[in-house]
Amino acid sequence: MADGITTSDRETVAARLLGGSVKRSYEPVVDIDWDAPLDPAKLFLPEKVISLYGTELWRRMPHEQRRELSRQELANVLSAGIWFENLLNRMLLRDLLGEDPTARHSHYALTEMGDECRHMVMFGRLIDRIGARPYWPRGLGRLAVLGLPLFIHRSFVWVAALIGEEIFDALQRRIMDADELEPVVSRMMRIHVTEEARHIRFAREELARTADELHWLERQYTGNLMGIGAPLFTGLFTNRRMYERAGLDGKEAKRQARNNPHFLEATRYGFASLGRFLDEVGMMQPVSRAMWRHWGFLP
Repeated sequence: MADGITTSDRETVAARLLGGSVKRSYEPVVDIDWDAPLDPAKLFLPEKVISLYGTELWRRMPHEQRRELSRQELANVLSAGIWFENLLNRMLLRDLLGEDPTARHSHYALTEMGDECRHMVMFGRLIDRIGARPYWPRGLGRLAVLGLPLFIHRSFVWVAALIGEEIFDALQRRIMDADELEPVVSRMMRIHVTEEARHIRFAREELARTADELHWLERQYTGNLMGIGAPLFTGLFTNRRMYERAGLDGKEAKRQARNNPHFLEATRYGFASLGRFLDEVGMMQPVSRAMWRHWGFLP
């Protein structure tokens, strides 16, 4: 069995995560200083993770426009976080109908849903605090939000959770202490990283526990269909509307971002740890591997 994880280990891990939740959980409404002034010299995301960093468009942009682009890119990512965590909670709550309500595993799933609800509040508060407007999914992203719960079950729930959490988590860990970052954003990221670490551990342990037991058909279904995350994330990170709100030509900005080596390096960095884990548990199947590589997440 993958990583030697047994059913009894499942309860042990859940109990440990519950203990961690008691010791280190946050209430963003009071644990973030929402009234602290914003510094016009600082950015809302560090330069190195802004999608246009290093491009011809970037070189021509004054500081004020770079700051506005960082505001829009942050609002875009936070908006995606809201609808992803909404989607994850719906899947977890549905699957709890078949779980033992006395099990520590069930209790931690409910605890995680509570965390995610607070995160959605935190993201919404931060979008408002930085003076931005939310972005709502369109096209493939909207279909995913509305339709994926109909097709995602069992192992796919945990794969989807990891895809939605780990890419952002890796990037947050890389940038949350950057000197040029607005303090309120840095504080939000530190809270999110602390609590998401437990969520990622929960999903990884569950997937590793069940990976060797999967029927061949389920492995192929999950392992190949998960490649849909690649175009979804690329579309998210290069959302044309955020460039337009920053006063740029949306079509040209999107083209330059998708061909930007700095942007491609950031996406590969965000996916690296998750990609290795999915390989280790046998969930990286040929179609999804080709899709992640085509969209720049794998070298």
